[in-house]
Amino acid sequence: MPVLFNIRHLEEKTLFLKGELPAVELDLDGVDELIHLPGPLTYDLEVQKIEKGILVQGRLRLTLECECARCLKPSQHPLSLQEWACHLPLEGEDRVVLRGDFVDLTPYIREDILLALPQHPLCEPECKGLAGQNRPGVMRKSESASAAWDELNKLKLK
Repeated sequence: MPVLFNIRHLEEKTLFLKGELPAVELDLDGVDELIHLPGPLTYDLEVQKIEKGILVQGRLRLTLECECARCLKPSQHPLSLQEWACHLPLEGEDRVVLRGDFVDLTPYIREDILLALPQHPLCEPECKGLAGQNRPGVMRKSESASAAWDELNKLKLK
């Protein structure tokens, strides 16, 4: 069920919207193979009419199940937009699309969630990945770098 509100109700008062949006409604499947949405997005929003537009402010929260981009270990990543805001113009080229008297906030929420997704989710910031494990015959980055500098230090320039 999308996040909808009736624009006519804004003539009388500020609206408060609180609830959950199923992850399916965000249509984020396939956006990133390392990120999955196991549960709904929770929202707590205030909607008010201002001059020739609508101002929506509030909080959006979602828990992501991610696979580490380095080691593929599963981890959870809380995504929280504490001061989310959206301005919807009622006039002009960019005016909000109305379905009867209703405005659907779901596309605007989806857009900002997409922008907030981690680019390379990690299980922990110091994750060394699969290559970081001590395996025989695998040279660490620091070892190869120091070997290169040793060879350069032997070079004598006149």
